[in-house]
Amino acid sequence: IWEKLSQVAVKGAQYESPERQPHPKCLQGTRVNLLEYIHGVLDKREKKHLIWLHGTAGVGKSAVAFTVAERMRTWKVADETKIETRLAGTFFFSRKHTKRRTTGYFFATLAYQLASNFPSVREDVDRTIRENPALLDPNESLHDQMEALFLQPLRKLRFRLCGCPPLVYVVDALDECTSETKVADLIFLLGRALRDPELPMTHILLTSRSEAHINEAIQDGDIRPLVCEIPMRDSGNGVAAVLSLDGADVDHDIYVYMEHSFRQMQRHNPGFPQPSGDQLTRLVSRAGRRFIVASTMIKFIVNDGYKDPRDRLELMLESTCGFLPGTEVYKLYDLILSTCADPKRAYQYLSIVAALADPLPIAQTSKLLGPGQGRDVETVLVQLRSIMDIPTDNRIPVNIFHSSVCDYASDPTNCGLPEIQDITPPHSLLAESCLRLMMQDSPRRMTLLDALSKLNKQSQAMEPQNSRCASDALKYTYQHWVFHLSR
Repeated sequence: IWEKLSQVAVKGAQYESPERQPHPKCLQGTRVNLLEYIHGVLDKREKKHLIWLHGTAGVGKSAVAFTVAERMRTWKVADETKIETRLAGTFFFSRKHTKRRTTGYFFATLAYQLASNFPSVREDVDRTIRENPALLDPNESLHDQMEALFLQPLRKLRFRLCGCPPLVYVVDALDECTSETKVADLIFLLGRALRDPELPMTHILLTSRSEAHINEAIQDGDIRPLVCEIPMRDSGNGVAAVLSLDGADVDHDIYVYMEHSFRQMQRHNPGFPQPSGDQLTRLVSRAGRRFIVASTMIKFIVNDGYKDPRDRLELMLESTCGFLPGTEVYKLYDLILSTCADPKRAYQYLSIVAALADPLPIAQTSKLLGPGQGRDVETVLVQLRSIMDIPTDNRIPVNIFHSSVCDYASDPTNCGLPEIQDITPPHSLLAESCLRLMMQDSPRRMTLLDALSKLNKQSQAMEPQNSRCASDALKYTYQHWVFHLSR
C-alpha cells in the first residue's frame, strides 16, 4: 500500500523537488519584514490560520513559499524528536505538469509527506487506503480524499502534538491549477479542515496570483475569519506600513540581490568589473519591483556562457529607460529574444515548449517535431538559457523558469517583435506531429479517420505497439495528442 501511495504522490510538487530546480529562494537580508510577519503568524497557537500571500506574476511568491517551507523543515515539533518537523507537507502547483495542475493528487501527496514525517500515522494511512483503494484515483471525490487522507491522519496526531508548535502546510501557485471550480472547492475544504476542532494546531500558507475566482473563494463567509491576507496594512509599533510583495522596500531587496549576484560573478570571473552603484540603481529601477525581472536580467548577463557578460550588462543598461511600469517582464523577454540569431524561430520553439502538456527532454522534443520542423531545436533553445533550463543530461526535461514566460509564449500579442505575429500556433504543430508519429508507429492499426472518430476513448486506451522500447516522444504522443488536437 505504501508503495502505491508513493507512486501516486507527486514528488515534483514537493518544495525541494529536483523538478523545480533552480529553487527560488529569498536571499539572506531580503524580505525581512515579510518573513518575520509570516513566521510570527505560523507560531501562533490560539487559532488556526490560512495565510494568503498574493500578487502579480514575478513578484517573488514562490521564493517566499520555498523559504518558509525550508525554515519549517529545519524546526522540530519537539526537542526530543529525531525526524518530526513542523513542515507537514507542501504542494507547488504548476500548469506545465499534468499532475501538478489539478487537485486530484493534492491530498494523496500531502498524506505521503505527513506519513513520511510522522511514521506513527503511516499504518493508519495504509489501512485507510487498503479499505478504499479508490482514494488514490485522481477523479475520486475531493471531499472524500480530504476526509480520509488529510483529516484522519492529522486527528491521530492531536494529543501527540499537544503543547507543540503548530504544523505548517505550504501551498504555492494555486492559480496554476487549471480548473477554477476545483480551486474554489479546494479553498472551501481547506477552510473546513482548519475549523475542525479535533485537528492539532495547524496553519496553511497559500500563495497565488490575485485572480478574481480565488479572491471570491477566499472572501466566503466561512473562510474569511481564518484568513491573514498579504498585502496588508501592518500597524505594529504604532507606525502604519503596507506589508506586500512589491512595496518600496523591495527596491532595496533587489539591489541586495543584484549586488550579491555580481559579486558571485566576480569570484568566477575576476576580470568582470563590479557595476557601479549608479548602474545597479538603474538595473533595479528596470526591474519594476519584480524579482523575476531582476533574476532574469542576472541570468542573461551572468549565466549565458555564449556571450561576453560585459556586452550583456551594457545591453541591459541601455534598455533601462523608456519602458512603461508593468511592461518590464515582457519587454525584457523581447530583448532576450532579439539577441537570438533567428528571433522568430526562437519564439516558435519557445511557444512549443510552453505548450507541451508535460515537459520533454530537448532531444525528445526534436524527435516529436520530426526531422524537418525539429532539426535545430537544441541550437535555437540554448540561446534562451536565461529563461529556461537546458540540462546537459539529455534525459532530463527542459524546464521553463517562470510561468510568466509561458504567458508570454502562449499569445504572440504579448511579444513586441513584429516578425513574431504570424507564427504557426504551437498546438497545431504538436497535434500534427503527434498524429504523424502515431501513424508511423502503427500504420495498419487504424486509419486517421478512425483515430479522429474515437478521440475520447482512444486517448486513454491507446499505447505504443512496444511501450517498453518506445521513446519519450512516442509515449508523449499517445498520452497527449487529444490535448493538442482540442486546443
